[in-house]
Amino acid sequence: MSGPGYFEFTVRGDDAGQRLDTLLGQSEQLVSRTAAARLIDAGLVRVNGEPVSKRHVVRAGEQVAVEIPPPEEYDLEPEDIPLDIRFEDDDMIVLSKQAGLVVHPAQGNWSGTLVHALLAHARDLGTLQGEDRPGIVHRLDKDTTGLMMVAKNDRAQAALSEAIKIRAIDRRYLALVHGYIAPDTGLIDAPLGRDPRDRKKMAVVESASARQSVTTFRVLERFMAGTHDDGYTLVECKLYTGRTHQIRVHMAYIDHAVVGDQTYGQRKIKADRGLTRQFLHAYRLELDHPRTGEHLAFADALPADLARLLREIEPDSMGRTEGGDEVFGMLEGAGR
Repeated sequence: MSGPGYFEFTVRGDDAGQRLDTLLGQSEQLVSRTAAARLIDAGLVRVNGEPVSKRHVVRAGEQVAVEIPPPEEYDLEPEDIPLDIRFEDDDMIVLSKQAGLVVHPAQGNWSGTLVHALLAHARDLGTLQGEDRPGIVHRLDKDTTGLMMVAKNDRAQAALSEAIKIRAIDRRYLALVHGYIAPDTGLIDAPLGRDPRDRKKMAVVESASARQSVTTFRVLERFMAGTHDDGYTLVECKLYTGRTHQIRVHMAYIDHAVVGDQTYGQRKIKADRGLTRQFLHAYRLELDHPRTGEHLAFADALPADLARLLREIEPDSMGRTEGGDEVFGMLEGAGR
């Protein structure tokens, strides 16, 4: 169970024997062991329903509950942050999120988020995701760009969330990955969970807490290897589940990490062509309007930094596939 400012979990066997503050300091929700220790000392962490010391050594099966209060000065106020809006009516907004923009407030990001920008833009937003996530239906990672939906009322928020759940919304991504992918299409069906060696990361794991995760891809273009790299493949990815970092983890799992990925990638500046964020862009969004039922389809061309990289490696292209011709034909008329 989790929610704004709260999460809980069961200690796994491979985490047993660690100090409580050490274990919590590795979680995605907290930024350090020191931050974890402060919460424990303040009585905001309970193990099996009881407050404990930060020196408590956890045992497998223990239930840990953590409350994370916002900083005292935190106030969710509108902020004048530019939005690239592609569609808007009384029910919803479709926008293109820029790189570096966090979707909603969380530990370490209490201001400057997409939510703050939405509050400055729209008078009404859906409330079903909680007070700190008005209008939010789904998320993109901070450094992933592209198309997102926002709900302007509770009815639209519920309908869009349900449509995602039953896979009635088509969301597709462009990713440039390392290496040569021979087959034109592929399917990755590998469960994802918290990485047992680094709880700030996700990984393909075989454990009771892992969740089924399915990604399909098709190759759009291949590029020959160079002096500092083993070639590249441009792929279109489609999510059948929406797990945290899913595409990035799945592509790394098959030894084709996303170019520029600082968490799951090679982190070799020459092989990444100087890119310091993942080459991942939500370029396609297709859905039925949550109220009218009208079919809507949007395409979003690559942002400048990703387009520049593709132009740079264009001389090494081995030719586009039929799928590549289709996608780039669609993107020629798309805006940024």
